[in-house]
Amino acid sequence: MDYKAKAIAGLLAATCVFSIIALILSVVNVRDVFLPPSTKYGLVFDAGSTHTTLYVYQWPGDKENGTGIVSQVEACTVAGPGISSYADDPAGAGASLKPCLDKAMEIIPAEQQRETPTYLGATAGMRLLREQNSTKAQQVFAEVAKAIGEYPVDFRGAQILTGNEEGSFGWITVNYLLETLVKFSFAEKWEHPQDTEVFGALDLGGASTQITFQPGVTIEDKNMSVFFRLYSTNYTLYTHSYLCYGRTQALKRLLATLHQGSRSPQQVSHPCYPKGYQENITMADLYNSPCVHAPSSPSPAQNLTVMGTGDPAACAIAIQELFNFSCEASRTCGFNGVYQPPVRGQFFAFTGFYYTFHFLNLTNQQSLSDVNSTVQTFCKKNWTELVQAFPQEKRYLHTYCSAAIYILTLLLDGYKFTHQTWSSIHFSQQAGSMDIGWSLGFMLNFTNMIPTEAMEHVKGHQPSLWAGAVSFIVLAIVVALVAVFLQCFWKTT
Repeated sequence: MDYKAKAIAGLLAATCVFSIIALILSVVNVRDVFLPPSTKYGLVFDAGSTHTTLYVYQWPGDKENGTGIVSQVEACTVAGPGISSYADDPAGAGASLKPCLDKAMEIIPAEQQRETPTYLGATAGMRLLREQNSTKAQQVFAEVAKAIGEYPVDFRGAQILTGNEEGSFGWITVNYLLETLVKFSFAEKWEHPQDTEVFGALDLGGASTQITFQPGVTIEDKNMSVFFRLYSTNYTLYTHSYLCYGRTQALKRLLATLHQGSRSPQQVSHPCYPKGYQENITMADLYNSPCVHAPSSPSPAQNLTVMGTGDPAACAIAIQELFNFSCEASRTCGFNGVYQPPVRGQFFAFTGFYYTFHFLNLTNQQSLSDVNSTVQTFCKKNWTELVQAFPQEKRYLHTYCSAAIYILTLLLDGYKFTHQTWSSIHFSQQAGSMDIGWSLGFMLNFTNMIPTEAMEHVKGHQPSLWAGAVSFIVLAIVVALVAVFLQCFWKTT
């Protein structure tokens, strides 16, 4: 029995020793285990001349070729007009943003909110307010910053985008969404598409319009040239923004021109408004913008009666007077003497271009002849006919004829599209489920400024080593239990 006891004791001792060794090895061989990078979030306020939208974006912490793969999570439209309309109520501009910020805080995990970069970009509406009254513009920005600063986000500031920034960021958005910059391949990785033509971008806001494209020639005026490096590829673009040629400001300038050419200072016949339509406005409302040149001594409180005559031919002539289409003999131009190389490739026309043509059901690649025919037919309808046909659109219904003829004039005479190149224009406001505008392009370009995030590492065990160690310890315990059982069995015998 002594021999058996010694054998069992030896077996138990060996089991303990090997168990301890296995535990030590598993601890000593702790290595870095890499976890997937976290999802990042970003907020961008698009503060346009007529309204503001908050976009919530997300992208993976590890970047692709220096640029994050950004997707839109939410688009929240801020109630009320654009922030430039709060010039006399700056606090109202800040307060208007809060409901959308509350919504964003419900989307972004609480632990990531303080590291979420947040921007507000203002466009032509604030450019005009800055020209008109820089002090009021600063007060609006101060209240906006104060409101956003009350939320646990990484607020990077509010700024007025230049026209070239607005145009070029819109170009990035279009081409990102159409996968001409980067595409998820069959090899399950992001790749730059080979031999893929990029799209041009046509943007029509309330106060300005932008054209951006990759020309087939060297850009002569470097002030209208912009360079981007995205997804390891270089892009040199032509871009220009025409302030005061956005939809709202252009139509206001049109009315002012008609007023100043009217025989009666208190009454205006408007050929672009439908026959039978009439409205009263004040001189103060008509001449409250730097885009509209007031007569020498307008009476702000004076009322002006505007009556529609429904004459599309006269409307087109009046709109032509808003432009100067002559060019210097030595170079090509868009309008007002601004240099522009010939348009090239396919274009996406969004925002104001899309909204007007969508209303007229002209976003399905109709021919230019069909577009002209539809616009002429619409412009000849009287006000009663239009109200009966479109009862839900009464607020802006009287403006669609002038907006449509203005767009045709801008695209054909201004940007120099022709009957042959008309089919290259695609009218759209979304690609997939994402909105087209400058804010996504801004966010994509912003991700180039974020250092590539190293994959987060923690101390852990190699899976195979840990599994082996656990298996050995379990086996050792089983052996020990068997040994104890045998010893008890031999004692009873």
